[in-house]
Formats: sequence, C-alpha cells, structure tokens
Amino acid sequence: MKEYYEHKTAAVTGGASGIGLALVESMLEMGARAVTISDINEENLNRHVARLSEKYPGRVQGVKTDVTSEFSVRTMVDRAAAFGSGNIDLLFNNAGLGLSGAFEEQDNDKWEKAFAINFYSVIYGVRAALPYMKAQKSGHIANTASGIAYVHFPYQSMYSATKSAVLALTTSLRYEYWDEGIRFSTVVPGTVATAIWGGGPIPDSAITPEQSAAGILKGAAENKRVIFVTEDDREGCLINALGAYVPHMTKSMDEYMLGVARARKAGSFSAI
Repeated sequence: MKEYYEHKTAAVTGGASGIGLALVESMLEMGARAVTISDINEENLNRHVARLSEKYPGRVQGVKTDVTSEFSVRTMVDRAAAFGSGNIDLLFNNAGLGLSGAFEEQDNDKWEKAFAINFYSVIYGVRAALPYMKAQKSGHIANTASGIAYVHFPYQSMYSATKSAVLALTTSLRYEYWDEGIRFSTVVPGTVATAIWGGGPIPDSAITPEQSAAGILKGAAENKRVIFVTEDDREGCLINALGAYVPHMTKSMDEYMLGVARARKAGSFSAI
C-alpha cells in the first residue's frame, strides 16, 4: 500500500480533524510528497499544518476552504496542484455533515444547506481536479458517503438523500473516466468516533479515525469501487439490498426500520 502513496500529491477536504486529518497523517507517513489540508476551521487548520510541517518540512500546506463555494474549492485544488508542481494525484472529498431530524421540520433552506455541504462540495472538487488528472492521464478521486446511502434510516432523510447522491454520482463517474486513467471510489468509512456526533453519545462499536483512514487508504490503493471500512457496514448494506428483493427479508427489514422510526419518534436516537 505504501507504494501507492509514496511521492504522490494529495488534497483532503475536511482535513483538519477526524477522518480527514488521519488520512493526511497516514499519507505523509507513507511518503506522500505534497499534501494539502483543506478545512473551513482556520484555527484547527493552522495548528495542524504547523505541527505536521515540523515533522514533514515542505510537504504539507493548509488552505482554508468553504466547500459550499465552487470558487473556494477550485482555488484550493489549484493551490494543491501548484504545491505538487502542477500535478494532483489524489483528491479525498471528505468534508460533510451528519444530519438528522423530522422531515416536516426541515425547510428548503435546510435542504439546500445539506446538499451544498454533502453533495455539491463533491461536484465542485471533481470539476476542479478533472482538468489536471485528464492532462496527467491519471488520478484518483475518493468521495465519502456513508452506509446510510444503502440503509436509509428514518429521521435521517437529509443524510440518506445526500449520501445516496454521492454514491450514485461516484459510481457513474467511475466508468465515465475509467479509460482516461482516472479512478473513482466511494468511501463508506464506518461508524467513527469524530465530531460528527456533535457532542452526543458515540456508539461503543465506533472505530477511531486512524482505523477508518487505514481502511480507506487500503481500499483506494486496491481501486475498490466502494470502500467498506468495516464488515458491519458491508453486511448491513448487503442485507438491506437483499431486503429490497427477497420477500421474507423485505418483511424483516420493514419491521426493523419501523422499530427504529418509532423509537426515534419517541426521542431515542440510540436505536439503530
């Protein structure tokens, strides 16, 4: 796996915390030569760039980025390519929000914000990186979705919709650009102990950002279409897919999801 990242240039959105930061550190450890950390949190960004620059001098830069702005994302990608002597080998569209709530309480402004952060940010990153990768005839774009793209939990319609869109977009682009040497992978990072939980209880089964990053980087190096970091996610997605077509499993899935919906309506979001 190290050979895949050695001497590569990379950019990671949402790179100043959680999974994004773990991806950055892991690639630097494996010998990536120019890594751009992209994040909107300038304090976190500056702190980690300073720390990593001491350990890996000349190999890391930070670019404050608002992923809801196409201009901001394009500027970041251009700076990442310039930092990599004109090339960008890897783009991890990792920034995103975990979203939940009752459908009737979510107006159009909330839906637009949800898609801006979780979906359009991916489109902006892809658009900005493609000219470089087409010129190189190589590159890899990994877009972070979630297991919810396969298993659509109630009271998480926004999260389900945005991450399903990321999965569909990435899968389509994988084959559209295959013959141009550009790889696309969808990332299903697992249940990870990060700030996405918003200070709420984190499930006991949660893995660390470092564990998630290790699985993501391994899957990308293997050119996986969908990178399932945990077996729980892989099995859950398979069961849900079967439940859509196999009659006896459809009933089981309906009963399970109805139980989740009723528990969440009563205020218990621990039911998953």
